[in-house]
Amino acid sequence: MLSRTADHLFWMSRYTERAENTARMLDVNYQTSLLPQSEAVAQMGWQGLLSISELIDPYQQKHGRIVAREVMDFMVKDASNPSSIVSCLSAARENARAVRGALTTEVWETHNTTWLEVQRMIRTGDFERDPSQFFEWVKFRSHLSRGVTMGTMLMDESLHFMRLGTFLERADNTARLVDVKFHALQSDFFGTASEKDQEYDFYHWSAILRSVSAFEVYRKVYRDVIKPERVAELLILKSDMPRSLHASLNEVVNNLSLVASNPTSETLRRAGKLRAELQYGRIDEILATGLHAYLTQFLDRVNDLGAHISREFLVPVT
Repeated sequence: MLSRTADHLFWMSRYTERAENTARMLDVNYQTSLLPQSEAVAQMGWQGLLSISELIDPYQQKHGRIVAREVMDFMVKDASNPSSIVSCLSAARENARAVRGALTTEVWETHNTTWLEVQRMIRTGDFERDPSQFFEWVKFRSHLSRGVTMGTMLMDESLHFMRLGTFLERADNTARLVDVKFHALQSDFFGTASEKDQEYDFYHWSAILRSVSAFEVYRKVYRDVIKPERVAELLILKSDMPRSLHASLNEVVNNLSLVASNPTSETLRRAGKLRAELQYGRIDEILATGLHAYLTQFLDRVNDLGAHISREFLVPVT
């Protein structure tokens, strides 16, 4: 396969997954902002979201003070922000158009329809009327894209590069989503918070679990009240949780193995090493060394892995 074709397929899937995960992060912040809390705490949540998305500087250059509505507008429909949902869906559609011949009709029409529909929804004010419903729509279109891809594409290198892009992006965004919540909390939530704080936080933990479609999964796995350390374990180490870091790295390694001509390549080695640390890791060890530090290092390593994939298989980033 031509590296440029692989590059378009890889980034088409990354941008689709990024749009979905941006919607998930915004939705959890929007839902928690509806809970009783001080203005300072609410602002801290939105600032944390911008920070972990590395958007504080571009946001402040354009808007200055952090205001919930302006943060959502900036991350949803601002075309000047390359990480906004509208920008991601546009980039996914353009990458799909560039390799139209490598896609089935159903995959192309799904991406094209999503782009046309999101333009209509922004223009008619659907997002402003009901942000949560809009975020659900973005998630649904991403689910539809993956389902159509798996249901109609030949299981060859094209599909492997698309899956590789999807799960590398998912690993990155799940780590950011977990970090937004855990790093933003000011109380000592691992066992010493007051009973009132724990009751208050239940709704926050419920929101973050729902944001990654894991609320029912948590109940099934742990059969207990929601505890922060178990939320972290579920979203980081559980290989059977579809959006966990471990599950994402399993898919990255599997698809890398299918496209790599050299089984001892440096890219595959780095991916395998990162996957092995998740496979044999324990949540108490991660928490003892600091969850924020762990997730920050994980994000650095995923970014480095993406750079190696680009150099070995795709069009190198200049």
